This record gives sequence, C-alpha cells and structure tokens, in this order.
Amino acid sequence: MTIKISQNFDAGAIEVVKAEEADTIELKLRKDSHADIWQWFHFRLQGARHQETVMRILNAGEATYAKGWENYRAVASYDRETWFRVDTEFDGKVMTIRHTPEYDSVYYAYFEPYSWERHLDLLSSVQHSPLVEVVDLGNTVDGRDLNVVVVGDPAAEKKIWIIARQHPGETMAEWLVEGLLGALLDTANPIARSILDKAVLYIVPNMNPDGAARGNLRTNAAGANLNREWMTPSLETSPEVFHVKNKIHETGCDLFLDIHGDEALPYVFVAGSEMIEGFTEKQAKEQQVFVDSFCAASPDFQTKFGYEASKYNEDMLKLASKYIGHTFKCVSLTLELPFKDNANLPDAETGWDGARSIKLGEAMLQPILASLNN
Repeated sequence: MTIKISQNFDAGAIEVVKAEEADTIELKLRKDSHADIWQWFHFRLQGARHQETVMRILNAGEATYAKGWENYRAVASYDRETWFRVDTEFDGKVMTIRHTPEYDSVYYAYFEPYSWERHLDLLSSVQHSPLVEVVDLGNTVDGRDLNVVVVGDPAAEKKIWIIARQHPGETMAEWLVEGLLGALLDTANPIARSILDKAVLYIVPNMNPDGAARGNLRTNAAGANLNREWMTPSLETSPEVFHVKNKIHETGCDLFLDIHGDEALPYVFVAGSEMIEGFTEKQAKEQQVFVDSFCAASPDFQTKFGYEASKYNEDMLKLASKYIGHTFKCVSLTLELPFKDNANLPDAETGWDGARSIKLGEAMLQPILASLNN
C-alpha cells in the first residue's frame, strides 16, 4: 500500500515534504491560517502498517514555542478515541517521531484533539438537563455558532463565568469543561448541588470554533489572538470576545476562570490577578482561598511552578482574566494545563490527556464552592 499523509479534516494541519518511504518521511508544521504561528499538527498516515516509521518535522526548531518540544512526545490513535504517546526526539532543530503502526490507518497530533462534532454532542447532551439552557451568543468570523451553557438559575446571587479554548489548539481546556459539566449536572453530587444553591454558571466550552476547525494553535479565522482582544474586541476580527464580553457585562461576574494549555511547562497551575493596579486585599484573600482549595481537591494542581507575576505587564488588560479581575474586582484566574505531562505525577502511556483533564474539571467544583463560601 502506498504511503499517504493527509490533513484535510477537522483540525488537520501539516505540510508534506516527502513521503515515499515510511522510514524517511519529511514534514513541516503548517502555520495558523491567518497568522505566523507554527505549532499545532494533526495528520493521518496510511500505508505503513507494521513498518518502522520515521517522521521528521523539519521546521520544529522554528516553532512559536520551540521549548514545547523539549521532553515532549506526540500522541497517536487508530480510532480517534484512544490516544497514546509515541517516541519523539527533538535536537533543537528537527523533531523526529518514531512509531511502528499496527494498522493501515493512524492519526498523529500535538495533543488529543477535541472535535467540532464532540463539541456539538456535548451541547446536545447537557441541554437535556432541566438545569441547563444552551444560549446562542452570535456568530464567529466564519459563521459558526458561539454558545454559552447556562447552568442554574440566572437570578442566583452569584455569577460564575468559565471560558475555554480562546487558543483553539489548547484542546485540554474543552476536555476539562466536559468533566466540569458532567460533575456539575450530577444530581447526586453534593458539591454541585451546593454550588447551584448559590450561583449560576455561564460556561463557554469553545471560544474559538473557527480556529479549532482550521487547525490553528492560537488564532481565529481573522488571525486574532482572542486573549489579547478584551479591551477593544470588534465584530469584524474578534466577534467571539465581543459577544462574550457583552454578555458578561450584562450578567455581572463574581468568579472568572479562563482555561488554557501551556506548551512548555509540564504542570497544572494558575496565573492570578495580583499584578493588576487596584488589586485589593480582599481579592488577594479570596484568590488564595480558591488556590488552597484546588490544591486540596486535586494532587494534579500545584503552586510551585508557573508564570512570574510580571509576565503580562505590557498588555495586561487585553487578557481575559486580567480585564475581568480589574473590571469586576472578583477572583479571576487563568488555569493552565500541560501539553506534555504532569511532571509531578507522570504517566508513561498517555502523558497528560483528555481523561486527566476531565478529572481535573470534576475536581474544580471544590474550589468553586470554597470561593462561594468565603
């Protein structure tokens, strides 16, 4: 069977340089559709069953986050349901993926994808709960639906906002949301019931549907990095932020969580709002309550490794969590999950994956309740 590599499917992204023989395949990262960002890849290999396959990504050293390749292993799947890690090396310039496929067709990706179909299935599933309303906020640049899942009574005293996948290639963020929604809608879960006695949650599982479908890492269909658009979003280039921001101003916000993935750091951590001008002692105390409770809820979460507080000083209020924390004086955090693994609790087979992201989403209910009770 002839070797074939394809990427013309949901979230597909790769450029083929050479693919005549399984052990000498040469590829290049493909940039985001309208921005000079190289990182995400997702492709299908056919015709290499039982052959030692060597795939060299020639421009990996020129990637936007080249440190992301250090101690990194690509993920693979035969059925797009079960994903596992495969041998991967990076010499500073070229990344080499080695694998001997057991079947004729195999998929490789930067991280376990979260498809548009699964996104729609998630919305369809949760709307069956009497606690849920799935609300359309408007259209993306490409005309896709932008939905928010409203859980609980909108008249509740506290308003919680959770958004995910502003950067579409950070698929672990939507896996987390799937876990959070599952736990939140479990009527036998006392933490969920206690949260919904006090608060309504507005959850956007995918802030960037266009970028996700196009196989982008960080940008939407207009080339905008949505997490730099919160001061002045526009309907032309960042309608996703425009619609969500307007809705937040309509509802108010008492707790805000923005879910992301970090390419380089192999840990789960949060970036807070302590660097914002006017950050109050009350905000600091409430932020610490959330962090301490998250540490107690999940051993995957930690506070030793993360970002320096000064990282975003230059464009700080363009970021979602900083803008919301400054505007609403509430606990407002960016939660980062790893692309690689959790170095504190490594898993040789899967690394960090969708299942672990789901479990973290379930555990996140505990710090949310602690924040409400504070």
